[in-house]
Amino acid sequence: MGTVRTLVLPVLRLIVWSVIAVALVVLAFRGGSDTDVSAGPGAPVLDLSSPVVPVARGTVANTVTVTGTVVADDAVPVRATAAGTVRRILAGQGTAVAAGQPLLEIRVEEQLQPTTGTDAEGNPTVTPRPPRVRTVAVLAPTGGTVSAMDALVDQVVAVGDKVGAIGPGTLSVTAPLTQAEQFRLLAPPSTAEVTVEGGPAPFTCTGLALGAAPAPTGDDDGLGGPVGPPSSGGGTTARCAVPAGTTVFAGMAVTVAVNAGTAEDVLVVPITAVQGSVQRGNVWVVGEDGAQEERPVVLGLSDGDQIEVREGLTEGEQVLQFIPVPDDTVDDQMMGGPYG
Repeated sequence: MGTVRTLVLPVLRLIVWSVIAVALVVLAFRGGSDTDVSAGPGAPVLDLSSPVVPVARGTVANTVTVTGTVVADDAVPVRATAAGTVRRILAGQGTAVAAGQPLLEIRVEEQLQPTTGTDAEGNPTVTPRPPRVRTVAVLAPTGGTVSAMDALVDQVVAVGDKVGAIGPGTLSVTAPLTQAEQFRLLAPPSTAEVTVEGGPAPFTCTGLALGAAPAPTGDDDGLGGPVGPPSSGGGTTARCAVPAGTTVFAGMAVTVAVNAGTAEDVLVVPITAVQGSVQRGNVWVVGEDGAQEERPVVLGLSDGDQIEVREGLTEGEQVLQFIPVPDDTVDDQMMGGPYG
């Protein structure tokens, strides 16, 4: 047994390790030759070049779809049109009125010049004259319901003072727009298609306008109007009027589709192939020899996936599908050398 432990086992262990070492060397050299990209046509090749796409013809429908809310139109303030004293209230809060209907009367006193003359002895005299009194009616600027009447009888008012407000009783649809959506709506139509989930059939709202979102006031401005929800501030919204007779209510969520135009049978490329997306941009054209050429183009409509090219390209040309990324590799001298 002593001979086995001291001679046989160490020899066997040495033989096993020698076989393992030889096998590893063989696998290393044969494996390298099998994965060599130049070994033959069947060898795997990793292609890191940017894909190219042809300039083709297609149809671009520039329809911007956003989510919005039904809101009540703001109350219209009623302002005094003369300076004087409130004589009578003709329409109190909650009264339904028509545009141009008198809401209150203001008593206006106009001072007249005194009468001059001479007395029996020939001395000049000045005789004051009583003021000329007239009544001015303040008319409703729009039809609706008087939501506030702040004026009181015998109250002194000046021209332009707010004396009440009228709620028009109409509704609008408003939806916030992102920067990209604003660029796609540089020439918006006057209407939009509105869909209310669980509500009436889709309807067309009119008077579509884009503008800055109103800043929150934090109060009702003393006119009895509702306090609006706090806003995150800034931004642009699309707003249009809900047609009369459409059954919706303030606060409902809606989907607004704005069709800003359709271009048929035009040259199109993927939007990822263009540097810029409004009016003018750049594309990279790939020639037959593989050379890349940066070329300016004139752009048209976009649907978010592809974009119309009006000038600068011809059908069939090959362009890079993605904008080239500048090489930002840092040349670190500390990483040089054969073992870097």
